[in-house]
Parts: sequence; structure tokens; C-alpha cells
Amino acid sequence: MSYLRLTIASFLALAAVLTMPARATAGEPDFLALSLGYYDMFDDMQAAEGRVEYRFDSEHKLLFFTPHIGFMATSDGGTYGYGGIGVDIFLGRRVVMTPSFTVGIYGNGGGKDMGYPLEFKSGLEVAYRFDNYARLGLSFHHISNAGLDERNPGEETLAVTLAVPMNVLFKGR
Repeated sequence: MSYLRLTIASFLALAAVLTMPARATAGEPDFLALSLGYYDMFDDMQAAEGRVEYRFDSEHKLLFFTPHIGFMATSDGGTYGYGGIGVDIFLGRRVVMTPSFTVGIYGNGGGKDMGYPLEFKSGLEVAYRFDNYARLGLSFHHISNAGLDERNPGEETLAVTLAVPMNVLFKGR
């Protein structure tokens, strides 16, 4: 499947998920999310990926979208600083599905040349939600420059993510 098709399929999947009925939840906290993953898993520049993300609380929603900012780095020197939106879809009380979309600046370091500094990331995270609101899940993301440059190899990452509410991290301070 070409990267353009994969990007289009990601956007169509995101649109389909956004039109699904979601159970309303109030008072979702802000999170610090830490991820560790397998970068460029379908191509020839595989590396380890680490990601740190700040996800804003439900009081900062834009319509039903939750904004977030983050930074990603790979074991071969690639970096990606980004900002974007996601939407939490609750499947019962414990399972949270979160499609997301970001835009950011990519630097290849000693790693994969993505063709252009401006890159877009679309993805899906499925997580288990604990009683204290912390989440542990798997995420799959695709990064691409959407054809802004002739070189547009794209990459896919599978990662494990732990999202901890900020009030849990800083309890008693």
C-alpha cells in the first residue's frame, strides 16, 4: 500500500471514529504520557522510539478534541516536536480508544530522511484505564509529509504508552 493511500486510509478511519457515538465523561485530568516503541517498523530504518507527551485536561477541549504537545526521539537521532488533537472514545469504563492527529517539525539526525521538515502524524491508541485515571495502552502512528516534498517515505511506529494523570504525579506538593 502506498504511503498516500495509507495516509488517506488513516484520515478516513479517523473520520469514521469521530462520528461514532461516544459515552460522555466529565473531568478527565491532564496527563503526562511516556511511550516506547518500534520506529519505521515496515521499512529499512528501524530504530527504538521514545516519546513524551502532555495531554491537556477536559477543561481545555476544543469542541470535543483534546489538545496535546509532545516530543519524540529515535535511537538513531531522529526528532519530532509536535502539537495536535485527539479525541477519547470510551468503550465502557475501562477501555479508551484515542485517534489523534498532529503537525510538527522533524529532524532526521543520523536516521531516516523524511524528505521535508514539516511532518504530520496520525494514529490510534487503545488503552486500559485504571481507577486513578492512569492509562496503559498500545498506539500505532504514521508520520508523513503528505507529499509536500518529492521525497515522502513516511514511517510507522508501534508503541506502548503509559499516561499518568498530573495530579497523581504531583500528589501532596
